[in-house]
Amino acid sequence: MKKYNRTLLAAAFIAAFGLAGCGSDGSDGADGADGAAGADGADGTNAGLTVTTVEDAANFTLTIAPTDIVVVGTDDFSFKFTATAEGSGGATFPFSGLEKVQLYVTSQSENTTDTGAPYLWTSHLYANDFVSDNAMYCTLTGTATTRAGVEVEACTIAEDPANPGTYTGTWEHDGNAPSVLTDGDANNLVRVMLRAYNVAMADGTGISDKLLSTPIDFIPATGELAVSEKDSVSNAACIQCHSSLDGYADTDMRMSNISAHHNYQKVENCVACHNPAMAADEDYADLGYNISFNSMIHTIHAGHHIADSLTGEAAELFGEIGFPAELNECTVCHDNGTQWNDNVYKEACVSCHVDVNLTTGENHNGIVPSSDAVCSGCHGSGILSPMEAHKVGLRDNVAEGLVFDFTSAVATVTADPSISTLTVTANVTLNGAVIADGTDLSEYMTSTSRGFLIGNLSEDGAVTSGLGMSVIDDAVSMTGGVLTVASDFDASLLVGPIYVTAEVQVCAEDDMIVMCTEDADGNIEQLGVANSAPVKYFNLTDADATEVVSRFDDPARITVTEAKCNSCHGSLTYVKGTHGVTEFTQCMDCHNENVGRSGHPVQYKSDEVDEDGDAIWVTTDVTFSQRDLFGVAHRFHSGLWDATRGEPGIYRDADGELHGYPAVQTNCTECHNDGESLFADDGGLTSGKRAIKVSTSEALYISPVAEACRSCHAHSGAAALAHFKANGATVQGTPDSTADLPVESCATCHAEGKTYGVDVVHGSSAH
Repeated sequence: MKKYNRTLLAAAFIAAFGLAGCGSDGSDGADGADGAAGADGADGTNAGLTVTTVEDAANFTLTIAPTDIVVVGTDDFSFKFTATAEGSGGATFPFSGLEKVQLYVTSQSENTTDTGAPYLWTSHLYANDFVSDNAMYCTLTGTATTRAGVEVEACTIAEDPANPGTYTGTWEHDGNAPSVLTDGDANNLVRVMLRAYNVAMADGTGISDKLLSTPIDFIPATGELAVSEKDSVSNAACIQCHSSLDGYADTDMRMSNISAHHNYQKVENCVACHNPAMAADEDYADLGYNISFNSMIHTIHAGHHIADSLTGEAAELFGEIGFPAELNECTVCHDNGTQWNDNVYKEACVSCHVDVNLTTGENHNGIVPSSDAVCSGCHGSGILSPMEAHKVGLRDNVAEGLVFDFTSAVATVTADPSISTLTVTANVTLNGAVIADGTDLSEYMTSTSRGFLIGNLSEDGAVTSGLGMSVIDDAVSMTGGVLTVASDFDASLLVGPIYVTAEVQVCAEDDMIVMCTEDADGNIEQLGVANSAPVKYFNLTDADATEVVSRFDDPARITVTEAKCNSCHGSLTYVKGTHGVTEFTQCMDCHNENVGRSGHPVQYKSDEVDEDGDAIWVTTDVTFSQRDLFGVAHRFHSGLWDATRGEPGIYRDADGELHGYPAVQTNCTECHNDGESLFADDGGLTSGKRAIKVSTSEALYISPVAEACRSCHAHSGAAALAHFKANGATVQGTPDSTADLPVESCATCHAEGKTYGVDVVHGSSAH
């Protein structure tokens, strides 16, 4: 028999009767007083205000405050950081869901010994003898697996449920975290950097660049931000050659193209591992180089200059690196202070001067210094100081050491009506004074084959060289500070507009142009520097005619500048051997659209070697018959070059991989001016060039737009050639007999702003 709860049953009957009612219940009574407010409930997580994916590393930010991390002392380790990322509409939101980060902590302390730099970096993990990929992992579980597959203790991170995107870390193992220096000085500068792992884009693809916080330098005792005494090389200096990673603020500049470790982006991050604490590890004793950053970076960039003296991994890794600027110009890299000159110690010196043995005195005049403390006795100042011994700044100091100021160019007829004489005059100064009468310039020149560069100009500024003269053999007089040169030419050439400049290279020493001397091996002992020879324009037919300017000298028609080249090379003179050139208006004499020849086959470095152990270079079937400036610049920097005159600094291997180019190879603005269009309104090139001559014996021409593309490796194959032809180009192998070529239709798809514009497909992050 079913039983019922009597209380519930009674309540039901009462309710039923109450509802049935007994007539009117009267009017409502007055409202009672409000009750006390209830306690607030816990805040919920607003999922709509967080993100869990990000499309670009530059849109992801990790932030640590100096007061939110324990790095020295006896307090238990703890730290807090935030993660944010750009979401839809470009807004920034907390980033939720991080499961793994890595913490890099390094201290800068005064060196109290007489060996090494005045200040030293110390990795906290190395100091605590903790092996964990040079940094401490932090995970949800408190354990991690290193790149070598070793399971290690890690700090434990947790996301604050009340504040998504805010994470805290603690150490749940015995002792304190290895990122804490128990006996560390809280007044020493500490640098902290954080790396996040396993962050993906919305489609699940991993982010290609490392997700690194902006490193912070601070004093733990006060929590105040600080500035390192050791940062003599800025990220901006490295970016001059290694490209800038897009999307970061000017105050957080990062390198884009560093292959080692897939790029840690900033100098500050490199020293987190590459410091004396790491270098002291016996595992790195036999590499053939010092792995501490201040030494290693010298050896890397000295590369092929010291290849014969390199051993071990150093020879294999660095022996072919060609530093693009002058190795002795320390300030190319050291752009932040004079530490490099003021602090003289063995570790830095022998990383370049690898053949010097300071233990035996070999290659050091037999001198064996007792310690680094005595080095400044000889090298602290004067001619043996780093600044003077390396002749830092000498090239700039003598830029106006030899000046040619061209004043006239006149053609006169001879007895033979087919021959005319070209006479050119120039005011000349040497070391700031009017040059002495009868001065023999050959005594000052690194190569007497370099002289005046002279050629014809078409009405639209196109260059045709061929009127050059020697400052030695063609010199008529050197009187009253005026050099006069003259030579006979075909009379048909000595008409209309011409340009005049010079490429004389002379010897410099002690901030002066000096007579050249040679060592026992016949090598010139001084620095070869360029003359100053601003291009001048003359008209041999009508001196009063409107001046015609070369297209290389017209800012509206040239999309590169010497400053762009010099940002990496330092000086065009350095990269051009004995050519005394600093300006494109000098380069144009050899490198213009009317030369009609190349001189450089396309070769790659094979995997095979000859009987002497030297690499065998293989000539490809890709050919070029022009040496316009864009062509040789594209070809050299993209590895379409040859080894017929020595191994090039940039080359391709048998697999087509590029070696030696330090920048992002698809980023046109490494050389071309930012924001300038490469295409003119009619679809041709901005330069106005519409044809390129490809023969010295016949009038044969090809299209310039297609050739500009073809002169880079990626577009030099048969398929690319067919594509060019299909879009109206006249190409190598099938030239036309007229220079009046139709403009290719390349710009239809590839002009800036188009879906497949060069600014898109060749952007710094493209490919």
